[in-house]
Amino acid sequence: MDGLRISTDPADVDMDVVHGFLSAHAYWCIGIPRELVEKGVANSLCFSAWLDGRQVGFARVIGDRATFGYLADVFVLPEYRGRGISKALVAAAMAHPDTVGLRRIMLATRDAHSLYAGFGFKSPARPESLMEIHRPGLYQREPGGA
Repeated sequence: MDGLRISTDPADVDMDVVHGFLSAHAYWCIGIPRELVEKGVANSLCFSAWLDGRQVGFARVIGDRATFGYLADVFVLPEYRGRGISKALVAAAMAHPDTVGLRRIMLATRDAHSLYAGFGFKSPARPESLMEIHRPGLYQREPGGA
């Protein structure tokens, strides 16, 4: 895509855009506090998509950069969707020198299976071996609470 730039430079993360989208629009972390997004970004390999002088998309890989990674927080702003930006973000993440040699890369999605399948992601071979602690609503404020 002409003019699209994918950056892994931490200085290129527009925290207003990333936190703004994640906290208000990302079904997986609605209401997440900015300080948690900042901490997550600081501890991840981040991919920022820039077009028209602004950050329009984001993805990050969480992991040890040796054997395991978790692809998370992949998004493209609604007005920039349908241009191949999500594919470019995932392609950049999968081609990065710190991810190409990972033994396992995981992710969770409820609506983008076809995007990730194009990069080789599939359902776990042994789902019975996976476990999780899931805390839905963790970032939601209680009515009348702080």
